[in-house]
Amino acid sequence: MPRVHAYAATRAGGRLEPFEYDLPDSLQHDEIEIDIRYCGICHSDLSVLDNEWGNSSYPFVPGHEVVGTVAVVGEHVSHLQVGQWVGAGWFSRSCLVCDQCMRGDHNLCSSAEGIMLGRPGGFADKVRAQSHWVTPLPEGVERADAGPLFCGGITVFNPIIQNNIRPTHRVGVVGIGGLGHMALRFLSAWGCEVTAFSTTPDKEAEARAFGAHHFVSTRDEAALEKLAGSFDMILDTVNVDLPWDTYIQALAPKGKLHLVGAAHQVTATVFPMLGAQRSQGGLAPGQPGDRSGDAPVRCPSRNRAPDRALSARPGQRRHGAPAGGQAALSDRARYGLRSKA
Repeated sequence: MPRVHAYAATRAGGRLEPFEYDLPDSLQHDEIEIDIRYCGICHSDLSVLDNEWGNSSYPFVPGHEVVGTVAVVGEHVSHLQVGQWVGAGWFSRSCLVCDQCMRGDHNLCSSAEGIMLGRPGGFADKVRAQSHWVTPLPEGVERADAGPLFCGGITVFNPIIQNNIRPTHRVGVVGIGGLGHMALRFLSAWGCEVTAFSTTPDKEAEARAFGAHHFVSTRDEAALEKLAGSFDMILDTVNVDLPWDTYIQALAPKGKLHLVGAAHQVTATVFPMLGAQRSQGGLAPGQPGDRSGDAPVRCPSRNRAPDRALSARPGQRRHGAPAGGQAALSDRARYGLRSKA
């Protein structure tokens, strides 16, 4: 059996310590095995480590921002080759035949498997995944830095696709942290006119360097009021105790407020003459979709983080939300992780 060397915690909130386990001798026909070279640190790793979502099992090997080279391929894998540089993110497998998979929403598959939930993750020297969930790295991508693209990156890129954002659209990004930085880069490259919203005025230069054309302090109520009816989409990467009513008023007719954060999606859409519509139901993972609200609500299966969106009432704090971005240095120290010099 292939021996894997990893780092694992044996209890909630525990330190990561050296850990070894064995992989099955044979690969599934549609799997590949990755020799891991780099793995990013996401706050979701810390959330599962602390069992904040109530679904952790121990020993727990974190890691879902994997970058490495293909070591072994299953007999039915033809599009990836041994030695090829690849990346893998939150998911490791889906059925490929259900309605969700057949229409391209593989992340909503009811039998989808995570890369570190219920199995060891990427803080190791090897990991296996279904080949369809592994992405080849293009030439020119900095391999050591690519890991977060498979978590926080897809978290903010997916709304661009799901909401049919075009280069002619005006888009606001709320929160200039790890997710917000990548959202600014993507949207600027997409050709959109991008406005950064932040509670920290000192971040203006940084936001503009990442592609923002405009910067607005969320503490400046007068500036926010002037933006009424301006945006085709506002991408909220924070969604905790924010003035959502103000953001909804800033949307143009048919504009959308997309909240990233938890295992549900709610899109608030402004329709002419009707005002803002949004969900009034905060759903728990695995519950049937509550259709009592005005806005569309999608409730995927439990333990999923499909596109990191949040269904919540104004003022309701998020909980159990996988969130992209790097862990704070204090968190790194707390779990025995060393930051780069």
